[in-house]
Amino acid sequence: MDRQRQLVDILNKWAHEYYVLDNPTVSDKEYDALYDELRALEKASGVVYPDSPTKRVGGEPIKGFEKHTHIARLFSLDKSVTEEELFAFTTRVEKAANRQVDYTVEYKFDGLTVCLTYDKGVFVRATTRGNGTVGEDVTAQVLTIKSFPLKIAYQGTLEVRGEAVIRLSVLDEYNKTATEPLKNARNAVAGAIRNLDPKVTEKRRPDIYFYDVNYLSTGAEMSQTQAHEFLIKEGFKVFPYFKVCKSAEEVIAAVQEIEVERRNIDVLTDGAVIKVDDSELRAEMGFTDKFPRWAMAYKFEAEEVTTTLKEVVWQVGRTGKLTPLALLEPVELAGATVSRATLNNYGDIVRKDVKIGSRVLVRRSNEVIPEILGATEHYLHSQEIKKPQVCPSCGANVAEVGAHLFCLNKLCKDRLVARLDHFASKNAMNIEGFSESTAQLLVEKKGVQKFSDLYKLTAEDFADLEGFKEKKINNLLGEIEKSKTPTLDAFIYAIGVEGVGKVAAKDLASHCKSVEKLQEMTEEELIGLDNVGEITAKAIVAHFNAEDTKEELAELNAVGVIPVYEEKTTEGIFSGQSVVLTGTLSGYKRSEAQKLIEARGGVCQSSVTAKTTLVLAGEEAGSKLEKAKKLGIKIIDEATFKEMLEQ
Repeated sequence: MDRQRQLVDILNKWAHEYYVLDNPTVSDKEYDALYDELRALEKASGVVYPDSPTKRVGGEPIKGFEKHTHIARLFSLDKSVTEEELFAFTTRVEKAANRQVDYTVEYKFDGLTVCLTYDKGVFVRATTRGNGTVGEDVTAQVLTIKSFPLKIAYQGTLEVRGEAVIRLSVLDEYNKTATEPLKNARNAVAGAIRNLDPKVTEKRRPDIYFYDVNYLSTGAEMSQTQAHEFLIKEGFKVFPYFKVCKSAEEVIAAVQEIEVERRNIDVLTDGAVIKVDDSELRAEMGFTDKFPRWAMAYKFEAEEVTTTLKEVVWQVGRTGKLTPLALLEPVELAGATVSRATLNNYGDIVRKDVKIGSRVLVRRSNEVIPEILGATEHYLHSQEIKKPQVCPSCGANVAEVGAHLFCLNKLCKDRLVARLDHFASKNAMNIEGFSESTAQLLVEKKGVQKFSDLYKLTAEDFADLEGFKEKKINNLLGEIEKSKTPTLDAFIYAIGVEGVGKVAAKDLASHCKSVEKLQEMTEEELIGLDNVGEITAKAIVAHFNAEDTKEELAELNAVGVIPVYEEKTTEGIFSGQSVVLTGTLSGYKRSEAQKLIEARGGVCQSSVTAKTTLVLAGEEAGSKLEKAKKLGIKIIDEATFKEMLEQ
């Protein structure tokens, strides 16, 4: 066993030199000889150490991806595409800090985000980012990657975040012998990691560059520089470019450097990531519903190309809105073959002078589907795009409302399919296994028209539908049954009120606490909420005043769909208080003080607003303290804060 342990340590050292440091000290022949010896010893002893390199071989195909909840949420990044937007970000940061701020700048790789978990120094699992809260377990696939450690020195619980990539040179080599060549590195790595067969993953040879400590069970919160150094110390592969900048000008210079040098590296990259380095300032700035306020992704100027517009088809959405989709002569753009592009509405078509048969300029920027910027050349055979007079799906009349066209038939097939698909989606009722194709079958074959119809379906209803076997039917019916107790905000989002997205749905749920209360709200009351404007307020009132909405809500209730609002029961000395922390506290870290306030019923804000009721001011408090004084907001010092905690 001593020899077996020795071989594991030696082989891991050599693998780290080869895959991480890119500086091998032995030949492949020497490595293979010790590897074969290790396998023989493992077979004889029946013991395989957790960090043995033999665990990295692609195993048998798995049946499906298990869901896994991340210990800490993985947020996405806000984006900027101009230097002015980047300057606006640094200005916001410096106003919040009221002092000079250090930023870090790193490459933004275009791959697939993965999160690796370690416990007591041993690798436990790997997951995709998913929706930030729940991802897919891809441990079997990631185990085939040889550039991350299976064993680390840190003995607590750890989540590290990285970007899985396939290097461009590796992709080129793969395509030389591939039956079906892969079009670009981004899709190649996504297909490699999210593949049920780990042998496919291993064959494509993905890699991971690590850049973030997502969760650490012990020790203080880390700055970005500390996290970077921690990752290197623990043996994780990081990209060598990491720059600390002390001003917005230095940030811009670093971004410009990356934009030039990215064409010379072996990894697909589409931008740079800028982060506040200081962990306490990060805690003070906090997060929006989607992004950390202390980080920004800078996306490089989009690539553009011209091609021929072959046809425009009009798609009908869940609200009845008709959206034009351009079908293009396929063309390579930003590493992908593009054959479709968006056109916002008929006015957009006219404004951009787009015609069928003409040559158009297409740009791929931050969106998955590229955008047509305008026509570059017309020909004798070019044809005007006609404005639809009737719905392309059901033939009903259309109405022009503002810049958009709407189908007036609430029972339009495409509209019903889109509504049902949205209702069942992950951030709505979360009916796993329910897809757009399922919705289409149910509308066309079973006459499903309302959300409540889903809860009346039986196994017999699915039995004669194509692609539905007993197991799939039972799983889907089980998921439909599970969805009967959604959170109130998910339910509000699911029923598809025009203009109500996830953030507005959360605000409405928090304020109303029930569907019944929401039905009673006036436009004036709704406009008073943070994320509801005048147009959305009108849409909400109109939606809940409609007779068919009232009938459907009653029917949903009758079939057992009961939205749940969980009231926060935390009470204490700070109950009802909206608190802003500013300055330096001698006895507490800012994150600790925030947790103490929230545990006693308070809500912490990142900036002073009209809703702020209390400001905790430490030493060297700046602009926030001055603003609080002007607004007449109550201000306490650290000594008073301690006294309040003891009450």
